Amino acid sequence: MRYPRTSLRIVRYAVQLFFLLLTLFIGHQFYQFVLHFEVPGSPFVRKPPSVDGFLPIAGLMSFKYFLFTGIVEPIHPSAMVMFAAAITVSLALKKGFCGWICPIGTVSQYVWMAGEKLFGRNFVIEKFTDASLRSLKYILMSLFLVFIGLAMAPNMLLLFFITDYYKIADVRTMKFFTEMSTLAFWVFAAIFALSFLYKNFWCRYLCPYGGLLGLLSRLSPVKIRRDGAQCTHCRACTGHCPALIEVESQEAVKSAECFGCLTCVSRCPAEGALDLSLSAAGTRKNVNPWLYPVVLIVLFYFVIGTAMAFGKWHSQVPYEEYQRLIPAVGVVEHPGG
Repeated sequence: MRYPRTSLRIVRYAVQLFFLLLTLFIGHQFYQFVLHFEVPGSPFVRKPPSVDGFLPIAGLMSFKYFLFTGIVEPIHPSAMVMFAAAITVSLALKKGFCGWICPIGTVSQYVWMAGEKLFGRNFVIEKFTDASLRSLKYILMSLFLVFIGLAMAPNMLLLFFITDYYKIADVRTMKFFTEMSTLAFWVFAAIFALSFLYKNFWCRYLCPYGGLLGLLSRLSPVKIRRDGAQCTHCRACTGHCPALIEVESQEAVKSAECFGCLTCVSRCPAEGALDLSLSAAGTRKNVNPWLYPVVLIVLFYFVIGTAMAFGKWHSQVPYEEYQRLIPAVGVVEHPGG
C-alpha cells in the first residue's frame, strides 16, 4: 500500500513531538532528583541517565577517552553513549538526529513556523552573509575539537573526570537554565527572536554539535537524489526545504546542512522525481522513504541498548556524593542567597 506523501511529514512531526515530550519528562525527573538533595523531605527520584544527552562536550571528552583507553568513564557514561548514537545515525542516515530526534531542533522548527504564520513568510539572509554566519558553528566546533581532541591527553581527561565539578556537570547545566543570568537571558531572547524571522537560526548558524554531525553526514551512503527526466522544475522541493538547499538544481543532495527530514520528498508532486537512495559496494538503489525513520530510531536505540546491556548507561556516582555536592552548588554560585 502506498501512503500519501503528506503522511511522511505527519510521521516526522509525530516523531519529533514524541522526543520533545520525552525530553520534557526526563527534564522533570531530573529536576525532582536534584530537588531531593536541595529540599529536605523531597522524595527521592532516580536520576534519568539520558539527561546527559545535554552534555555533548562531556560526550566528546568521554568518546576520546574511550578511543584511547577502551574505558567508558563511569561518571556520565550516557553522555558518551548519546554522543556515539548521534554520530552513528549521522554516518548512516545523514543528519537525521537533528531532523527527527533533537528537541532543540524541534523547538527551533516550531518557532520559525510560528514566524512564518505571523509574517506570512520567513526571511532569507543574503548568500555571502549567510555563508559567513554558517562558518560560526564550524569555528566553534573546531575550537572544541582542537582543545579536546588534540590538546587534552587521556591522563588530563581522567584528572578532570574525577573532579567534583565534573561529577555534577549535569546539575550545573540545569542551573544555567533555571537560574539564568541576565546576560544569558538576553542572548537566548535574541536567538529566539531571530528564530522567528529565519529558519532554524540556531541550528544553521550557531550549533557546533550540528556542525560536526553535518560534516560526518557527508559520508552517509544515503542521499536524496533527483531524476532530471521526471523533474517538472516546480521548485516545491527547494521552496519548502528547511535547510534552504537548492534541491531542484542538484542531482544528489550532499550538503552538510541537510537534516534528512525528507520534506523535499514529501512535497514533490512528480512521481519518481525525488527519491531516497542507498549507495553501497558500487551500486545504487532507491529505498522506500518510510524505512528511513524506522531505521533511524532503531539504530539510535540499538546503540543505547547495547550500552545498557554492558552496564555502561547509569552513572556510578554514589548517593552520598550527590548528597555532599548538590546542596553546595547554590551556595558557591549564589553566596548569601
